[in-house]
Amino acid sequence: MALCLTLGMAITAPAALALDNDANQPINIAADSLSLDDKAGTATYTGRVEMRQGSMKLDASRVDISRANSGEISLVKATGKRAYLEQKPTPDDKLVKGWADTILYHALERRVELVGNARLEKGDDTFEGGYVEYFLDKRQVNANNSSDASQKSDGSSRVHMTLTPRGANTSKEN
Repeated sequence: MALCLTLGMAITAPAALALDNDANQPINIAADSLSLDDKAGTATYTGRVEMRQGSMKLDASRVDISRANSGEISLVKATGKRAYLEQKPTPDDKLVKGWADTILYHALERRVELVGNARLEKGDDTFEGGYVEYFLDKRQVNANNSSDASQKSDGSSRVHMTLTPRGANTSKEN
C-alpha cells in the first residue's frame, strides 16, 4: 500500500535520491506505516523503512520526504539507530556507503549530510566524525567532530580519515 502511494511522489521527481545512472529508475519504499499530506508535499514513513532507486538504498526507522513547490523532492530525512545509505556512482566504482543517526539528502543540491555518529566509506577511503557532508556531483567530502555543522570544535573528539593510496587495494571489490 505504501509503495502505491509513493509512486505519485516519485513520478514528479524521477531524479530524486539518485546519481546520474539511477535517475530514471522508479523509487520504491516499504515501511510499516505511511502518513502522506499531498497538499503540504510531505510524506512520513515509519517502522523499518527501506527505500530503493536503482543502486541507491536507504534504510532507517523513519523517513520524512518533502517536496519543493515545483513538485520535485527537495529533502529526504532518515533517522533511527544508525540510518544507512548506499549508492554505486558508476558501474566501475565501488559502493559509497554512509551511516549516521540522521541522514539528510538535499535532492535539489545533490548533497548528503550525515549527522551524529557519522561514517562515510567512499571506495577504500573512510571518513568518521560527528558530521560528514558529501557532494554527489563533485564527490567532495567535508567532515568535522560536531554533530552540528555550525558549531566549532571543542577539541574533545576528532575527525578520523583513512585514505588508501590508489595502487593499494586493501578491500574486496563490491
